[in-house]
Amino acid sequence: MKNILVLCTGNSCRSQIAEGYLRLFAGDKATIYSAGIETHGVNPKAIQVMAEDGIDISHHTSNNVDEYVNIPFDYVITVCDNANEACPFFPGNVGRFHQNFPDPAKATGDAEQVINEFRKVRDLIKAYSKSFIANQLKP
Repeated sequence: MKNILVLCTGNSCRSQIAEGYLRLFAGDKATIYSAGIETHGVNPKAIQVMAEDGIDISHHTSNNVDEYVNIPFDYVITVCDNANEACPFFPGNVGRFHQNFPDPAKATGDAEQVINEFRKVRDLIKAYSKSFIANQLKP
């Protein structure tokens, strides 16, 4: 069983979405965690767009990366440039991966435009998560 950490700035949108999809695609091959350099709470729009795709992240919590210092991670995925730059050192043979996704919480426009940005980012993260699991957790 592998331990995977998804790290973002506030652990409110991108890392929460990635946690949901990585759990889906990894099944029982990995334990998935998400955290932020800061904690901003789980964004209700992230919960909404994940529910539209059949994944319930409403029970997720926004966690600070410091809460996980004693977990031996096999992989750390940063999903924004800020988290990549501020990512703490993890001892051991940790695979580091980085993919910068747009921050949907910064979307502007009317309600439909904003939720569509969340959907766009969700779909990008879904594709990345599926590929990551297929390539890193081969049977």
